[in-house]
Amino acid sequence: MGEPLRVVQWATGTVGAAAMRAVIDHPELELVGAKVYSESKEGRDIGELCGRPPLGIKATRDLQAIIALKPDCVLYMPESTILDDVCALLEAGINISTTRAEFFFADRMDPAVRERVEAACKAGNSSIHASGSSPGFITEALPIAVLSLSRRLDLLVIDEFANCVDGCSEEMLVGIMGFGEAPEVFAKRVHEDRDEVFKHSLAALAAGLKIDLEDDFDFETEVALATEDTKLHTSTIPAGSVAGQRVTVTGKRNGEPIMRFRSNWFVTTALEPRWDVLPDGWRVNIHGDTPVQLDISFPMPIEERQATLPNLTAHRPVNSVPYICAAGPGLLTTAQLPQVVPNLG
Repeated sequence: MGEPLRVVQWATGTVGAAAMRAVIDHPELELVGAKVYSESKEGRDIGELCGRPPLGIKATRDLQAIIALKPDCVLYMPESTILDDVCALLEAGINISTTRAEFFFADRMDPAVRERVEAACKAGNSSIHASGSSPGFITEALPIAVLSLSRRLDLLVIDEFANCVDGCSEEMLVGIMGFGEAPEVFAKRVHEDRDEVFKHSLAALAAGLKIDLEDDFDFETEVALATEDTKLHTSTIPAGSVAGQRVTVTGKRNGEPIMRFRSNWFVTTALEPRWDVLPDGWRVNIHGDTPVQLDISFPMPIEERQATLPNLTAHRPVNSVPYICAAGPGLLTTAQLPQVVPNLG
């Protein structure tokens, strides 16, 4: 196998910590550093930051210190993207595996941003690939595999079902997602970021399948209201407030729907109108010459959910590292990489 690939973790939150543990346990990878944002984490041992024994390596907030480590790949997982940092890494010859949705599909990027990132990749002979669970695995990797059974696709529909209480903080649920708001207040919210994330990922899938999507996507937002007062973490949202939200993103070919992603996010199943929701998971429906329906759930005890759910987002970017490092320079989609086969040895 040769020497392990040197990996740095960029951002050490819940998903970042899960990625760090995966790298430590991976037979082909070596965790050699971590980029942090808070003063309280700077200088701490990176093993301790992810709940593992000390590794003798201190976390840093300094970009140049990360570049000096000469990693083969950075797992770039911050809450927001700083383009200067991304380009500095790529120009230094450091590949990037990221969960940041800006990098799912080059053709949908802002032209100026794309030009800058591609120039950085060319200068450093490096590559960048975005993945995760959703978008990522469920919107690209799994559909490609299942559609290998088909020769005609009439419509792909992906439903995501998530009880958001366990996976989101109180601030995320109330302040950012708007659970607990009156429906007329929630209706004023703009979901542009969420829409763009799935639009880019579906467009990447369509390009890989040689399907010509129209530039314009259709978007629809629906809400369901709590039929009873509902406890979150520390607060309780009242009956009659928003407790379920459904955003549908639809890509079209020749004026007809061809790909659709529908997020069904809720904090209780006591909803009006009543929604047909699964436990956390996905439902994939393929309509065409080889119809397929897949229901995917995550069978885990409730007490293990908070510790286990971050793995869904973290592990595919980690498993992709050897393939990204072996690829040619540029912005890579799932369809442009070889199939990601995890080394579980």
